[in-house]
Amino acid sequence: MIHSTRRAFLAGAAAAGFVNAVPAFARAPAMPTPRYIKTNGIRLSVHEAGAGPAIVLLHGFPGLAYSWRHQVSALAAAGYRVIVPDLRGYGRSDAPAAVESYDIDHLTRDLVGLLNALHLEKAVFMGHDWGGILAWQMPLLHADRVAGVIGINTPFIPHWMLWLHPDLVAAALPKGRRFVADLRVDPVEQMRQVYSPNMYVLMFQSGKAADQAMDRDPRGTLRASYRKNLMTNAAWDKLEPEVANMEYYGQPLPEVLPGKDVLTDSELDFYSGEFAQTGFTPAINWYRNLSRNWRAGLAVDQTIRVPSLMLSAEHDVVLRPSMVDGMKDVVPDLERHVVQDCWHWLPEEKPEELNRLALSWLRRRFPPG
Repeated sequence: MIHSTRRAFLAGAAAAGFVNAVPAFARAPAMPTPRYIKTNGIRLSVHEAGAGPAIVLLHGFPGLAYSWRHQVSALAAAGYRVIVPDLRGYGRSDAPAAVESYDIDHLTRDLVGLLNALHLEKAVFMGHDWGGILAWQMPLLHADRVAGVIGINTPFIPHWMLWLHPDLVAAALPKGRRFVADLRVDPVEQMRQVYSPNMYVLMFQSGKAADQAMDRDPRGTLRASYRKNLMTNAAWDKLEPEVANMEYYGQPLPEVLPGKDVLTDSELDFYSGEFAQTGFTPAINWYRNLSRNWRAGLAVDQTIRVPSLMLSAEHDVVLRPSMVDGMKDVVPDLERHVVQDCWHWLPEEKPEELNRLALSWLRRRFPPG
């Protein structure tokens, strides 16, 4: 999804019939050994732990099931069945070639098929970044399979208008110019009215220049992405427009990156090894379906009718806590919290706080046993 740390690179640079063993090189440290599960015409690499009410953890971009390594044991120990896939196009899961294979219909049906394969009627879906978008779409498109939703960083904003939130648009537009998002107009086309063509989401829509730049140095790409930048939202808005508006110049990475690393060297090694195998194109293809997803959602009621928890990060400069303010109108059963001194990578920056808040809500709404 969108976040400032990714900009640092872009601006500065289960039954037997469903299972196969996953190669040893793909086994993530500190995670249960995965297995392949067939669903919706593809195979997902899936880690599982624990027993009890089911919770499915959905990673973001550029993440992996491994992004949840600090949550799996905590949730399992608390009495939950934890299911953690590498999503379509990531890690050891299948990565179809067609761009349209990554639209919201395919992505949500992957999860329905996963529940079917595991003989589960419903689950709580917890998602971060793009996984958060996917988690919020599940009760809109497959309400009968969703017990509840936990959004991490990513708020629910109807009709795929996330990139056009007033806070973000105000920072991007020239001083004095106003812009009002229109639900009747493709959000990508509206983004073209606000941002430079070099803004990374728009660059992802045409050509493969961004893919190629990221693929040249997977470790550098990921290290630049997984940063905890020491800056408030107000300070970010005062940066040069080319940076604050997420423009991409294709320049080499700077010798000294801003902020602090989120990952240790060994964690970065694991991420880098996986993306060196897959490249970044399958993950970027999620972005290339924004217009298709918007069209598909126009006839869908945008009310979330399941118990929901929203955890925001104080200093996430794009997925800002202020973006949650309007969610009560479309998510009636909503509890929200803001994690202090945290940027975009909440599951890895503040795992203890995330686990505490998520388990508090889960125990009240979906108690084990």
